[in-house]
Amino acid sequence: MAKTKYFFNPKTLSYEKYKLSRWILFLRGMGVFSFSLILGFIIFLLFNRFVDSPSELKLKSENTDVMAEIEHMSQRITALSNELYKLKTKDNTVYRAIYESAPVNENTQLASKSEKYDELRKMPNSDLLITLNQELDKLSNEFKIQSASFDQLLEIAKNKKEYLSRIPAIQPVANKNLDRIGSGFGYRTDPFYRTQRLHAGIDFTAPRGVEVYATADGVIESVTTELWGYGQHIIINHGNGFKTLYGHLSKFKVKRGQKVTRGQLIGLIGSTGKSTGPHLHYEVHKNGEKINPAFFFYNDLTNEEYQQMLERASAPTQSFD
Repeated sequence: MAKTKYFFNPKTLSYEKYKLSRWILFLRGMGVFSFSLILGFIIFLLFNRFVDSPSELKLKSENTDVMAEIEHMSQRITALSNELYKLKTKDNTVYRAIYESAPVNENTQLASKSEKYDELRKMPNSDLLITLNQELDKLSNEFKIQSASFDQLLEIAKNKKEYLSRIPAIQPVANKNLDRIGSGFGYRTDPFYRTQRLHAGIDFTAPRGVEVYATADGVIESVTTELWGYGQHIIINHGNGFKTLYGHLSKFKVKRGQKVTRGQLIGLIGSTGKSTGPHLHYEVHKNGEKINPAFFFYNDLTNEEYQQMLERASAPTQSFD
């Protein structure tokens, strides 16, 4: 409770109660009101600056979700781009090499819709959204080009079914566990001369009498017996410059001039000619040049098995012939 104030009045020679004038009371009231108003405004500013309203909290949450979705889209675009790159690489280096076809024209560009980007510029995070949409447009264009390329390859394949059947594409012996690869293509130690010489094929080790198969359709060009060299061996002419050779056989199952198909039995493994033990020496020739047969086992091996086969064939082992 406020204390009552007194003052000494010299006129009446007595103490009297101190009374404030209305003007003073008014000024005091205005001061309190102004202070309260200023304090309230400051509190409002601080609250508005540091404390989010429910609508602002909702907007921030939505913005966080949008940014997370944009980041997810960016990662998906990167993943799709990588997969598309793999498809393009296989298209140009494998499929078109097999079909002997020129790569598809990739210079075709789709027209960008500028009005779409104009709308995006009005939105929050406009730069990021425009970049993502440009990447999506580019990816869509590349997928359409790749789709056209595969359509073209499919049309070529329809006309080259016979051609494909004449390309060596399997191993000449049953080799499910890949444990029959003895020595691969490349410079190896010759078992007789003890020098480094080009081993122009792959040696498949197996007991005498194991079956040997044609690796592609073709015609038996020669069935030959030699005391040295390849011993009893078969050469198949597949056409289109491809020939395959099967050496050191113990028995023939075909005759010269006979037509054979991929996977057909043509002979049995032996150790005839220049050989240190029962095995099949297998070669692939293209236009007269001896090339690595390991590149032509893609039909009967998975990617993992193919890599394992390459590792075994590239080991610096001694050849069997």
